[in-house]
Amino acid sequence: MSSPTPKKVIIIGATSGIGKEMALLYLQKGYSVGITGRREMLLNEMKQKFPSQIFTACFDVRGENNIECLKTLIDEMGGVDIFIYNAGYGEPGETLNPEIEKRVYEINVKGFVDLTAYMFNYFLQEGHGQIAATSSIASVKGLSLAPAYSASKAFMSNYMEGLHMKARRLKANIFITDIQPGFVKTKPASNPRFWVASPQKAAKQIIAAIEAKKWRVYITKRWWLIAMLMKYMPSWLYHRMA
Repeated sequence: MSSPTPKKVIIIGATSGIGKEMALLYLQKGYSVGITGRREMLLNEMKQKFPSQIFTACFDVRGENNIECLKTLIDEMGGVDIFIYNAGYGEPGETLNPEIEKRVYEINVKGFVDLTAYMFNYFLQEGHGQIAATSSIASVKGLSLAPAYSASKAFMSNYMEGLHMKARRLKANIFITDIQPGFVKTKPASNPRFWVASPQKAAKQIIAAIEAKKWRVYITKRWWLIAMLMKYMPSWLYHRMA
């Protein structure tokens, strides 16, 4: 009896943090893993450690050729079962920096839509697939220190909800997971934070949610409470706090 074909996952933004930890966990599960990022050296380090399981594509999601790069990666892998958009950018500031706002839009909105829309139609044609995207708890309300970031994450979460509904209306075998993390220790924080998860713990919970085919998940799970508090807090009170 022949062994089953390993499943295949592509993670956009997997050179560090949550994306890298997800890649490592999928490797442990025996998946073929496609990873992307802008830092070719980090991609090559992963490839050297797992030469038979890792496939790489070095590109910037802000570029005009990102879909072509994705197509090439899929061809090299011989297909894909799960697509995860984990690329993201945000930088808080007291002043409004137009360059930061533009970069946030290009990565969190433009790059996200380019690649995710392509993958939805790809899976529709293939007859099956899963799409997950790392949004944020910041999607619930606007943030004065990072208006473009909170707005872009709200866009991502609403887009993923729309895809979830579209897949159901089309009766398509496509599962959508909107991932909303709270604080994750991916880099040193300038301000004290609470309920900070390690990238390893966040990645483990995200993969569990994808496997369970949940359409929305809060990482870690306790951040559901913060999301509800933010959502239903009176505006006059929230505006004084954020």
